[in-house]
Amino acid sequence: MLSANIPLYKLENKHFRELLELYTKKEIPKEATLRKGYVDDLFVETIEKIKKCVDGKKIWVSIDETTDAGRFIANVIIGTLTIDEPGSIFLLNSEKLEKSNHSTIFKLFDQSLNLLWPQGVKYNEVLLFVTDAAPYMIKAGKAIQNLYTKIIHVTCLAHGLHRVAEEIRNQYKNVDQLVSNVKKTFLKAPSRIQTLKSVASDIPLPPQPILTRWGTWIDAALYYCKHFEIIKQVIDMLDENDAESIKKCKQILKSNNLEANLAFIMSNYGFISSSITRLETKGMSLTESIKIIKTAKESIHSANVGGCAQAKAIDEKFQKVMEKNVGFVQLQKISDIINGQNESMDGLPTDISSGDIPFFKFAPISSVDVERSFSKYKNILANNRRSFEFSNLKKYLIVQCNTQD
Repeated sequence: MLSANIPLYKLENKHFRELLELYTKKEIPKEATLRKGYVDDLFVETIEKIKKCVDGKKIWVSIDETTDAGRFIANVIIGTLTIDEPGSIFLLNSEKLEKSNHSTIFKLFDQSLNLLWPQGVKYNEVLLFVTDAAPYMIKAGKAIQNLYTKIIHVTCLAHGLHRVAEEIRNQYKNVDQLVSNVKKTFLKAPSRIQTLKSVASDIPLPPQPILTRWGTWIDAALYYCKHFEIIKQVIDMLDENDAESIKKCKQILKSNNLEANLAFIMSNYGFISSSITRLETKGMSLTESIKIIKTAKESIHSANVGGCAQAKAIDEKFQKVMEKNVGFVQLQKISDIINGQNESMDGLPTDISSGDIPFFKFAPISSVDVERSFSKYKNILANNRRSFEFSNLKKYLIVQCNTQD
């Protein structure tokens, strides 16, 4: 029930209880009995399984935080680094932080590895730390590297590409206004949706991008480039007195450079969303991941050849994102060593030995696994389960995340 996110109070349902008793031929315990007598045991059992799987292996660690009902929640993901195949990934810890800063992240990192290795932290077994590019995470990474001397700290490359997408949105205000106002026009408006369907039943509804969801704005821009004439026709059919968003849409669609801007974005930056999706793939080799970033770099730079001011700003943004990511440069060197394209270990942490290099073969360069754990966290903490004590919520989350493929 924990792994399937079925609330234990469902056992109070007479028909559900009868169904379980029919097929198990056992008396089903009450909710309180399970909560008090079994949840702790399952949590301890899960942690022991993680310890057993990680024993004797090199690992990587990823930390991120989110906010929920005024609380700062941080999750700690670990994964094994193996030579022959992608390693296993586990949610090791979830904690409520007093505040988000480098100090609390450092303490959480050390506390979590003490949970993994209670007999003594194996500093030389931790090779990689993956986070977002928040300043306090960068500062925490430097502090962690002083203690864990083999660690390479890389900031999430999928998030880095999303920041480039944000710069594209900032550079093309007219496209951003189109995306925003068409979204408002069709949001919870069945009659307008019906008008669209009557004109073009074979195209999907206008997308509703969420700015914090990686790549969704780019997807929206591609949609309007492909279906510009149809959307324009439908908007022209709507009465601008019905909503302010319709009036704004009509004004934006009269812009002379809107179509050209959409075409430019699709031609030069349409790959960003798919590249982010590929970087989110589990089990990808380091070489494949780096190839995606190199291809993105070439594509973004080639868009700047024509001297377009917007393309120049976007190219500069990408360069700044990459320059700050020192760990990625180190991982590139390791990838080149693995592929036989580099014979020098200059620039890597001094404590990393030749025996450590092969374990980076399937090293991740994105923090997407932490984001997935937050999705499960928010599914558990639904609106009707807000009374969940965090100590119990943590146990539910760790059991659920580590009992699913």
